[in-house]
Amino acid sequence: MGFPCAARNRPEQTHVAERETDLYPPVKAFLEGQGYVVKSEVGAADVVAMRGAEPPVIVELKLGFSLTLVHQCVARLSVTDDVYMAVARGKGKRFLKSAKDMTRLCRRLGIGLMTVRVSDGLVQVHCDPGPYAPRKNTKRQGQLLKEFAGRVGDPNDGGQTRVGLITAYRQDALKLAMYLFEVGASKGADVARETGVARATTMMRDDHYGWFEKVDKGIYGLSPKGADAVAASGDVLGG
Repeated sequence: MGFPCAARNRPEQTHVAERETDLYPPVKAFLEGQGYVVKSEVGAADVVAMRGAEPPVIVELKLGFSLTLVHQCVARLSVTDDVYMAVARGKGKRFLKSAKDMTRLCRRLGIGLMTVRVSDGLVQVHCDPGPYAPRKNTKRQGQLLKEFAGRVGDPNDGGQTRVGLITAYRQDALKLAMYLFEVGASKGADVARETGVARATTMMRDDHYGWFEKVDKGIYGLSPKGADAVAASGDVLGG
């Protein structure tokens, strides 16, 4: 099943949703506009809508997104495949991002999502219930596999923040820094050959971490910051 993307069901008002019951009149009017008979608080469901011999539509009402709301909707899937969550529409970019994220989750769970602007009765359907088979992003998968293969050992703690994260790129930069720390300023080609990092010259030239200094054409040395990085590297390159 599916509904039109949006519908305006009530006259203009200044009312702001304060209770879940504020969402019911717009949702009821919206469903009735699609030919349903609508009743509230039937069994454990907030809203139940029936149209002829079709399976029931269940809508759970909440003022905001929550894990509890997701759990309720998933539980209602044992009764019918047509389950929606209806949430009061907020303002600003933060709400729009939350709605986008929740739409993605609802699609994966086979749940529908509505938002309700109580001030004027606008009901917007962001997604309908139904099976969802997301397309795999082969580019991102390739990047993931490349990073996995390029990283030496397992230098990070699972669940840590992105700050200070040891990536394959950082490990390669450390290899270059360690080489320069031991040997001194060197040609990029020599650094690439001795460390096995083919992009050595480019990395030293780009100098994302501030570890390298250009001494002469094609020749790079280690900056004081780079020396500090080597001293603090520990077993980052360990197996």
